Formats: sequence, structure tokens, C-alpha cells
Amino acid sequence: MNLNGSAPFLDYSKHVLGEVEHALDGYTQTRDGLPEPLREAIRHSLLAPCKRLRPLLVLMAAEACGKNRSEAMPAACAVEMIHTYSLIHDDLPAMDDDDLRRGRPSCHAMFGESTAILAGDALLARAFEVSSSEIEDSAAALRCTQLLATAAGETALVGGQFDDLSTESLRNDLSRNDLEHLKLIHARKTGALFRVSLLLGGVVGGGSTQQMAALEQYGKELGLAFQVVDDLLDLLGNEQDMGKRTGKDSELGKLTFPGLMGVEASREYAAQLVAKAIESIAEFGERASELGSLAHFVFERTR
Repeated sequence: MNLNGSAPFLDYSKHVLGEVEHALDGYTQTRDGLPEPLREAIRHSLLAPCKRLRPLLVLMAAEACGKNRSEAMPAACAVEMIHTYSLIHDDLPAMDDDDLRRGRPSCHAMFGESTAILAGDALLARAFEVSSSEIEDSAAALRCTQLLATAAGETALVGGQFDDLSTESLRNDLSRNDLEHLKLIHARKTGALFRVSLLLGGVVGGGSTQQMAALEQYGKELGLAFQVVDDLLDLLGNEQDMGKRTGKDSELGKLTFPGLMGVEASREYAAQLVAKAIESIAEFGERASELGSLAHFVFERTR
């Protein structure tokens, strides 16, 4: 496996990102009954420039299992729709109250709260429509839709967001170690979509039980590493590079890894998680070289 830093992933992304953007654009064109202002709000958020890590994970996992990435594109787009829906809702004044996302006004700042809520609702529903009807193999389509529903639901993404928003008020009631509580939050909030992205690619790729377990473990370690680095960037990064407001977590009194562990310990922890992620996919050999490189990219990223 090529482990020469993030360069292989960056090359892969440069080559494949256009395919993802083209597919997302196609899924959000005008449809009968879709109000144009709502369509504009959906596309404003979904098509905003970004890294597309989750859909790329789907495609790379499918390829690691020996499948052509084109067959996994509907699953890749579905998970990006769910991710974007979650960002739209997270940015709302009732939640994280952010007016900047992906370098442009957040959905509610641009179109109003009611339209933003509906845009998020529409993307969530569209994700399940795409995963259930656009994946060619019917058994794979059913399994992918089930996995997405669980990852987006109350025990994963939604439950993690609830606990993340509640940490300030719950702080005095926590009976367990704050660090373990923080890991649990992000295993669901951030980690759920990383893990399901790998599993979707594995399902479409016809991965074996052993391969699926390896992909899930990689997603678990990578998702947590991503969040640790994200917390560091919120503390140390700048708004222009990040494309969103920084310093928000401390303003809201949220638990963060640098807040609990310190900056240097957080960096070391992220490096350990990345090493574990790479180790977990060793059995794929060169077919997972881009996945290994992506793990390095997550650690090295500056935005």
C-alpha cells in the first residue's frame, strides 16, 4: 500500500471529484412539483465547493472490494445528501446558529429558516429515494437504504447531535469521564456517516464479511480522527481557510478534544487514530492505497 502521505488521495480526488459533482447536479435538477426557490436552496447547500470526503469514501471502498466506482455513485450521492441536510439543520439558530458554511452564507442565512428546514427535509428524503431506486442490485439497494436510515437516525447522527447540543447543560450531571462522553458523541454524530460511507461502498462492491469489518473499523478510527482535527482547527484555524466561523465550540461551551486533552495531546491522539485506521485496511493491499492516503489527508488538513 502506498502510504506516502496525502498525495495519492489528492490525485484521486482531483480525478474523481468532477464525477461526484456531475452526479449531484443531475439529482437536483428541476422536477415536477419542486418549487424553484426550494430547488435553489437545496443546490446552494449541496453543490457548495467542499472536499466530498464521504462520497469519495463510498467510491474508494467499492473499488477496494473490486467494483467499478460508477456502480457506487448513487450511494455516494445519497450519503452526501444526508451529510448536507445535517449541516443545514446544524446551522439553524435553534442549534449551532452559524451563518457561514462551505465559504458561503448558510442556507437559513441566505433563504430564511423555514426554507432551510424544508431544504434539509427534502435532501434527507431524496437520499433514501436515490439509494433505494438508483442502485442497480435490488438487494444492495435495500441494504444500503437500511444502513443509511440507521446512520441518520436517533441512535446515531441525530442522537449524537442532540448530545452535542446538550453537553453544556449536562456537564454537571455527567457521571462518566467527559472524554469518554465526547468520544461517544462523535462516534455517532461524525463517525456514523464515515462508517456508513465505507459500508455502502462495501455493500455495492460485494465485500466479504472480513472486508466489511475492516472497512467499518477504518471508518470508526477515521471518523474520530477527523473530529479531533476539526476541533483543533476550530480552535487554531482561520475563518477564510475553514469556510465557516471558528471558535464557535468554545463560545457554545461544548466539549472538545483540545479543551479536555490540550492541543499537543489532541494532535498525538489524532495521529494514533490515523495509524490504526491505516492498519485496519492492510488486507486490501494496493487496492486501498487511496484510503490509506485519505487517512493521512485527514490528519494533515488545514480546513
